[in-house]
Amino acid sequence: MTPYQHTVQYYETDQMQISHHSNYVRWMEEARVAFLAELGFPYEKLEASGLISPVVSVKCDYKTPTTFADVISITVKVKQFSGVRLVLSYQMTLLNQTVVCLAESSHCFTTKAGKIVNLKKANQDFYQALVANLEAN
Repeated sequence: MTPYQHTVQYYETDQMQISHHSNYVRWMEEARVAFLAELGFPYEKLEASGLISPVVSVKCDYKTPTTFADVISITVKVKQFSGVRLVLSYQMTLLNQTVVCLAESSHCFTTKAGKIVNLKKANQDFYQALVANLEAN
């Protein structure tokens, strides 16, 4: 999959002139939405089909600070997938390949009313696309 690119904006930095830690979660979300679109399942298509994918947990391991105008490359991979629970891994690097953050986000799939959904039953094509991208352990 194509790594997502994000350029650090001035407003994303703090008084120390480094990116505020909360922005990494936003960048993960941007990268996740781009990843799903590249799989052929843009988020708006999922919502139109009645599915949503709320975040259940987030984990970030910050390695190196980023600053204004840095270009961050974010690689998204399917780490775990059961049909109900999806865990994505994120590797964020600078253009020189320095790792700035390693992260994970966990998601479930629900109807808009909040009922848990098993993708294997609810959306076989999406299920197969995620299984095909599951990282080999």
